[in-house]
Amino acid sequence: METFKTLTKAAIPLCEPNLRGNEKQYIVDAIDSNWLSGGAYLNQFEKKLAAFTGASYVIGTSSGTTALHISLILAGVEPNDLVILPNLTFVATANAVKYVQADPILMDIDSKTWVMDVNLLAEFLAEQTYVKNETCYYKKNNRRIKAIIPVHLLGNMCDMQQLHRLAIQYGLTIVEDAACSLGSFQKEKHSGTFGLTGTLSFNSNKIITTGGGGAILTNDESVAKKAKHLITQAKSSATDYFHDTLGYNYRLVNPLAAIGTAQMELLPQFLQIKQQITDNYKRALEGLPVQFQEITLGTVSNAWHCALLTRKRSDLISFLASENIESRPLWIPINELPIFKNDAYINRNNNAKKVSESGIMLPCSTSATNEQIERVCESVIAFLTK
Repeated sequence: METFKTLTKAAIPLCEPNLRGNEKQYIVDAIDSNWLSGGAYLNQFEKKLAAFTGASYVIGTSSGTTALHISLILAGVEPNDLVILPNLTFVATANAVKYVQADPILMDIDSKTWVMDVNLLAEFLAEQTYVKNETCYYKKNNRRIKAIIPVHLLGNMCDMQQLHRLAIQYGLTIVEDAACSLGSFQKEKHSGTFGLTGTLSFNSNKIITTGGGGAILTNDESVAKKAKHLITQAKSSATDYFHDTLGYNYRLVNPLAAIGTAQMELLPQFLQIKQQITDNYKRALEGLPVQFQEITLGTVSNAWHCALLTRKRSDLISFLASENIESRPLWIPINELPIFKNDAYINRNNNAKKVSESGIMLPCSTSATNEQIERVCESVIAFLTK
């Protein structure tokens, strides 16, 4: 009997790290220096990030989540406060609010840009809040609304000009979640530099990585000093073990910063590749029943992750998996997660649920070849036209 060998197509990963530069050289150098907790590469990495983003100060942290946690403390968020954030984001944004014993007010997203609906926000603030002594309160329960976290989803940015006006009018402190948006600009100003602080993530799937790690961006010197103090256990003396407040061990370590330093050398190339991948998807899938994310007016996105909406999302994910192509759904809306089910959700059309249920993230590694992206496109086309 004749036998047949099944040929398995090579796997195409979703979004893998690209360590093709000086990462090994720098990390060995960092280890050889015997400076692990801090050191020259941490200083270099922070300076490179500051130069690229235009932030006056950058403080490396152990993750994007810890950067958010510290930023909310710096913003003065206290137990029982409320913090506004979009209902569609990675859970870390909402978790950080709970870390400071506050609760989120979840704001629906715009159906086209997939970031916080700033018009809905303006309506909510006008109708459901009041300001007393330059402080904003939620009419429903008279709790203080202290801060707002715009999330620059997939690299696209919120309308920061309009949001900034609202923040001033209602006495809200802006903490930007720019975890996905290193390399995104709005009217020539980098994401994460509009508010009191901005936060970055260098998780392994981000546009540059340190394996783990994050950063706080700020233009306020006193905020930067306090951030660095808090992430080093609030140790107020170089030699004595005196800690003047509750501190945290949230530092970015030198060997990981060495990887980040090398990755920063590649960032301009990565940005070009990401944009080319997105352009290729949009061109190849034009005319098909899919919807891509619309970029906010005045924004240049880093195109970190290419995603689209389709009614057949789950079936498409399964089909791509059968072709050995990795894809992922967009995140489950925050209000549908058990810990947040009792938190306020402000919406008209529940766009977060609609986008979540039909959203799929496609492969977009900076190491992906043109042939791989073409294969993904061919598979998507084959599925949607069968």
